[in-house]
Amino acid sequence: MFDDKRGSLKDMEANSTNRFIHHRVTVKPLQWQALADEIRGTGSEKLAATGGALYGIWRSQIGRPRDELTVMTVWPGDGVSAAQAEAILFADLAAVRDCKSERMVPTLRPEGPEPPRRQGNYAFRWFETPSENWDEFLDLCAGAWPGFESSYDSQVIGLWRVTDRDNGARRSLLMTRRPDLAMWERSKIPQGPEEAEVRRKLSRRYDLCTWTVVYTSTLLTAEDREDTERWT
Repeated sequence: MFDDKRGSLKDMEANSTNRFIHHRVTVKPLQWQALADEIRGTGSEKLAATGGALYGIWRSQIGRPRDELTVMTVWPGDGVSAAQAEAILFADLAAVRDCKSERMVPTLRPEGPEPPRRQGNYAFRWFETPSENWDEFLDLCAGAWPGFESSYDSQVIGLWRVTDRDNGARRSLLMTRRPDLAMWERSKIPQGPEEAEVRRKLSRRYDLCTWTVVYTSTLLTAEDREDTERWT
């Protein structure tokens, strides 16, 4: 369970003033770059005019279709639903074929609305965890992340809980950044006892959940360098 220093999950979520919305966008063939540019330009302006902000745009690397974008937006408080945010951002964009949006609240991370800015290998891992296992799941994350980040030159961007579902399970999204795909593979094969303990804690989470899936992507809104590789 949580110790006094970290507080309870309920307290952490209650103290967060931001809501994040994950948008999975199906794009017309070969239009993903043009759409990303439009979202980054006029889309950001529309978000700002309604109180929101663009958190990031990612394109498929491994595990998702070529003509799909992952977009995340961030909003203050509870005032905007997933459907409203989707309409604000995508209603007039002709390249959008379909969009599925989910509203989320941050748990252990992130602490604020500042977006990721560095290019790299971004892993999006979704979990569905029975509510009775949720506290242990979070404890394992908190215990493993410092060793994970120091061992693999990697960062945990955030762990969000989806708020629009209430079926007895906690649906959550974990986003991590590694410098490249080689480090993603390296992080799965521990070397030495310290890395083995990190891997034990991370692997234990899979025993607690009833469903999980992961895919990787690169950050189209990165500020340090553009990803020009042909992944899909």
